[in-house]
Amino acid sequence: MTRVFSGVKPTGHLTLGNYLGAMRQWAAVDQHRSDALFCVVDLHALTVDHDPARVRRLSRQAATLLLASGLEPELCTMFVQSHVDEHARLSYLLECVATDGEMRRMIQYKEKAAREQRRGGSVRLSLLTYPVLMAADILAYGADEVPVGDDQAQHVELTRDLAVRFNQRYGHTFVVPRATHPKVAARVMNLQEPRSKMGKSDDTGPGIVYLLDEPDVVRKKVMRAVTDSGREVVYDRDARPGVANLLEILAACSGGNPEALGGVYESYGSLKKDTAEAVVEVLRPVQARHKELCADPGYVEGVLRDGAERARGMARPTVDAAYRAIGLLPAGADTGEPALNAAR
Repeated sequence: MTRVFSGVKPTGHLTLGNYLGAMRQWAAVDQHRSDALFCVVDLHALTVDHDPARVRRLSRQAATLLLASGLEPELCTMFVQSHVDEHARLSYLLECVATDGEMRRMIQYKEKAAREQRRGGSVRLSLLTYPVLMAADILAYGADEVPVGDDQAQHVELTRDLAVRFNQRYGHTFVVPRATHPKVAARVMNLQEPRSKMGKSDDTGPGIVYLLDEPDVVRKKVMRAVTDSGREVVYDRDARPGVANLLEILAACSGGNPEALGGVYESYGSLKKDTAEAVVEVLRPVQARHKELCADPGYVEGVLRDGAERARGMARPTVDAAYRAIGLLPAGADTGEPALNAAR
């Protein structure tokens, strides 16, 4: 059975982009056809300045929304990254295989480091090395597939490179995974800046639809979405990014095709209205289930506790094998060498 791993980072409230681009696919397809693990990757949230209480709050909210989106503990393993020590254990080993040049070529690091440098500051070392931690997240479980958005494809390629390099140097230890992408809405864009991703840690609130936004708030944000010059509603991501984004969102919510939908509408207003209502209806059951789960916090805690125990059992044999392969002495092992004289 194919094993799938993916995760969400608790650096902000989860968005429509997270849901259409990943979470819905996880619930509808991945957990049914595979041995699936879904993780709140809270260690990744520490790579930037953060409020500890907010990270804990967002971690719980993310876990609750994953369940609300349709993940079922009976079908998949859901847990919090920091609850399984094997992630950090393996990350250091992979840092000893990765190179400085590889890390500095990561697009997200280059963009964030340049932005901080312009402000006269600098980024944390963990931001440079976190793609290695992401590789450890994946390789610890022998995942065959990693469902990701387009912006994370480079990190999966790094994971593949590190797995191959480790296997070649120290003996076959890791499964080499591949990235998979949903066909529609793999990358939902910001409604106010349609050439930028709808990111949960973005400060441009009016352009981001959050999963817990009230229906009227959703409608207002979609109706105020930036469109393009001209009046014709056509799907062209390069020339008409605003309209293309709305068509992709509508297609993802309604099961349609963005190119075909472009020929249905005669005005931006009617496109926005239908898109807004489609988003409201898609989010309605998620919000209702989230409300139910919030009323029973003990259930969510139990899911995470049981999930971490299962995940630990899956990851530990692989990580222990990596420790042996790279040359580390197992705890309590007999070295086969005479003991050193105490006087020496």
